Amino acid sequence: MFKAILIDKTDNGQQATLETLDEARLPDGDVTVRVECSTLNYKDALAITGKGSVVREFPMVPGIDLAGTVEASSHPDYRPGDAVVLNGWGVGEKHWGGLAEKARLSGDWLIPRPAAFNARQCMAIGTAGYTAMLSVMALERQGVTPESGEILVTGASGGVGSYAITLLNRLGYAVVASTGRPEEADYLKSLGAQELIDRRTLSDPGRPLARERWAGAVDAVGSYTLANVLAATRYGGAVAACGLAQGMDLPATVAPFILRGVTLAGIDSVMQPREVRLEAWRRLGELLPAESLDAITRTIGLDEAIAQADELLAGRVRGRLVVTLD
Repeated sequence: MFKAILIDKTDNGQQATLETLDEARLPDGDVTVRVECSTLNYKDALAITGKGSVVREFPMVPGIDLAGTVEASSHPDYRPGDAVVLNGWGVGEKHWGGLAEKARLSGDWLIPRPAAFNARQCMAIGTAGYTAMLSVMALERQGVTPESGEILVTGASGGVGSYAITLLNRLGYAVVASTGRPEEADYLKSLGAQELIDRRTLSDPGRPLARERWAGAVDAVGSYTLANVLAATRYGGAVAACGLAQGMDLPATVAPFILRGVTLAGIDSVMQPREVRLEAWRRLGELLPAESLDAITRTIGLDEAIAQADELLAGRVRGRLVVTLD
């Protein structure tokens, strides 16, 4: 038997409850993992509350991240006792995920736990930090260097934003943070933001082209915010788009692309190939000391995750929530 958050359909839509389940209910897979830690991400919160069309099959255990130890395996790369990490691959959407004490899944979705981190630290990073690293790597591939100029990070006090600021600062970039939470100014500056701007300056309809300012940006917001970020990106700059907190739409023009040569790089964390995942986690191990993880992270129990989902969607959660199951 194991504890899990289970989302199922009801007469009124869907409902998430904390359940004790028989291991026989676990889905098919060639690796069974004893989950030590998971996380509560924006996507998990949408799934738990039913406020987004995240869950594809019912019943479903949410949780797009997990870190734990292999209990049983018929996969050639893993054996009992191996420490592993998972991000994405549709887990928590169409395959039971990490907000449970046990998970059974495909070994092809796993990577060995990086030597630099324990299970809790891996989940302090989770999909948010991994996505932030992918975003920074995308800017680097487009030739955006610390000498290029300021880098804007939107949704700055969220998980992706917090890690993007931290990583960019450690790499020597000058970071400007966009936030709607002025009370988080000290927190954002402690991560490495050199300047803060009010998100309202970016969230309303703007001009096709604005005064050039950013050499690059990491945007976790989308919609008008992303359109305005693109409009103010300098010639030859790049923007990594990795989120949709404001919306999935992009009410922009082609002007930044054809008049300033701006690159819009899409960041997908779910289906990245293994070699990209390993490189991203290797870089994270080099750039993130333990104290930086502690500053961004709060730990909760599995029994708190359902209530915290509403808080996360309301924008009242700073940084990352790690869910302990050990």
